[in-house]
Amino acid sequence: MGVLSNLEPKRVFEFFEEICSIPHGSGNVGAISDYLVDFAKKRGLEVHQDALKNVIIVKEASRGYEKEEPVILQGHMDMVAVKTPECALNLKTDGLRIHVDGDLISAEGTSLGGDDGIAVAYALAVLDADDLPHPRLEVVITVDEEVGMDGARGIDLSMLRGRRLLNIDSEEEGVFTVGCAGGARVDMVRTRQTELVHGNLLEIRINGLLGGHSGAEIHKERGNSNQLMGRLLERLAAEIPFQLSDVKGGLADNAIPRETEACLILRGEGLSAEEKARLQEILRKFEADVKEELFTRDPGFKLTWKLSETVESAETLTVEDSRITALFLSALPNGVQAMSPDVEGLVETSLNFGILSCETTPGEKKLTAGFSVRSSVESEKEALIRRLCAVGELAGAKCSVRGEYPGWKYRVDSPLRDKMTALYRKRYGAEPEILAIHAGLECGLLMGKLPDLDCVSFGPDMRNIHTTEETLSISSAKRVWEFLVDFLAIKD
Repeated sequence: MGVLSNLEPKRVFEFFEEICSIPHGSGNVGAISDYLVDFAKKRGLEVHQDALKNVIIVKEASRGYEKEEPVILQGHMDMVAVKTPECALNLKTDGLRIHVDGDLISAEGTSLGGDDGIAVAYALAVLDADDLPHPRLEVVITVDEEVGMDGARGIDLSMLRGRRLLNIDSEEEGVFTVGCAGGARVDMVRTRQTELVHGNLLEIRINGLLGGHSGAEIHKERGNSNQLMGRLLERLAAEIPFQLSDVKGGLADNAIPRETEACLILRGEGLSAEEKARLQEILRKFEADVKEELFTRDPGFKLTWKLSETVESAETLTVEDSRITALFLSALPNGVQAMSPDVEGLVETSLNFGILSCETTPGEKKLTAGFSVRSSVESEKEALIRRLCAVGELAGAKCSVRGEYPGWKYRVDSPLRDKMTALYRKRYGAEPEILAIHAGLECGLLMGKLPDLDCVSFGPDMRNIHTTEETLSISSAKRVWEFLVDFLAIKD
């Protein structure tokens, strides 16, 4: 018996638990894609799997619905797979350990993948049912949405008949999303020669931050551990020469990083008592300043450090290259860059310093900074990317752009939106919230492949997606399922 076997709707949660048992982090979707194909074949459904591992499953209309316009159900099969430092699971090979606490489903020590596993579970439950009235269903499940929408970019949709698309990739019940920002991934790589040195090892760790989705929660101005580490290293370099041995932080460019670590060598035969006192003073002052800054927005901020005895041989950047690296990291922009002048409270342009790593090979270190850039204004997105690359060039870093995707422009005339709004009003006696969002969705790419595509994104309540505190509301998932079933049963 599964952990979710007693929950309703039964088939939805059974499929969701099966999905959670299959590793399906971005870039590791082979098993989940094959699972979907096997599901369809066992039920005699038309199924297509492309070279990217995207899957399309078709179910013909139920009796009496043959003349109704087809509906496309769409979501993505990959998840942002992150875990706590203490978690022993290998997310490339192990399933999740899910559990229930009251109305919430979460995963032990890892992200849950409700984004977008619940969409896949809904789709499979609809396809599996023999007693639900529905038009022709065209289920489109893409790969690697979380790392640049590569599946949506490469998928062939020419075989689809539908022009109404339900994107089940939103995280707040009662909200119909009808537009989103465009975006891109930017990678900056700075490679420099190293030298072997000895001296005191200083280990610094920033953690305890809330993190979150870089589109949905960037406006909350939570702490970014990579950005804070860059700021601290610049502060140290101004007074205490050090040599950078290692630095790393963040797990995905579209997740606000919660933890960053750095290892520095303070060269010489050991610090004097005065130098140690000054080092402690700088670190404590930085800790106090940031705690005060983030007191309301991100109160869990922690800064810890450890000064060890002399290390006999460490491969580091030179003192000057370490200083320039600190300046480079400190100068990198992060967070909200502009708010929309047309929609109150909507972020127009932002970027997230999501990944920081340092790879060492004999005689060389390669520092990588990875960003997610978003904007609802294409020219602003391009300008921000150019600004990033300009900062990188000044510091001797090479910049590359990948995974660009267009925004999803609001459609004034949307019969699909009107139909969903009418049903919501009838079911709940209230109006749904209609909005555009700063986070990226695949609808913009899909609209470029299917002329006149009418899209709406919706979904159940989820919190803290892309983090190890991610939760999915059971009651909300049930209500959204019932809404979906009712919508499919409406005849035009």
